[in-house]
Amino acid sequence: MSVQKQKVVIAITGASGAIYAKLLLEKIKKLESQVAEVGLVMSDNARDVWEFELGNRDFEHLPFKLYGKNDFFAPFASGSAGYQSLIICPCSMGTLARIATGISNDLCSRTADVMLKERRKLILVTRETPLNLLHINNMKAITEAGGIICPASPSFYSLPKTIEELAGTVVDRALSLAGLDVKMYRWGEKKGLI
Repeated sequence: MSVQKQKVVIAITGASGAIYAKLLLEKIKKLESQVAEVGLVMSDNARDVWEFELGNRDFEHLPFKLYGKNDFFAPFASGSAGYQSLIICPCSMGTLARIATGISNDLCSRTADVMLKERRKLILVTRETPLNLLHINNMKAITEAGGIICPASPSFYSLPKTIEELAGTVVDRALSLAGLDVKMYRWGEKKGLI
């Protein structure tokens, strides 16, 4: 039985946590048997944070098409293009607020609007602490609209040994939420990857 490959959008915003974005892109590249197409969009702040936190500009050499932050001609700016999911990783509170209030002023927020209106997967890997009431209310609004809030809260029960393994627990969860079959530690299984 053949599985239909997904078309996925990855958006990277300027929240701290570029390691999550890096690992997400590395892992989705390895899922080519499940993924037909990956569209990528980054905010200006995302580029700056990536360079500051990771010490490189490797995002310029990724195997995915990188769309401009205001490129409303990108295929996933319309529901008719058939992209099944959008993972925003990391997701800043500013991006969260714009999505929660329906402000589609860039490609990231427009794509989020498309996912919600088409009843497709919108996964926000939020990266902020502590949270104020506005953040919580915005998360509530997105959840009520059908989005998924997936805080960048690593799990420890897989006994990660490196920062990459620790951050990978968040990335694996986001990919799994998008409907991709990811080899990851699952509670109740024997220790290690399944």
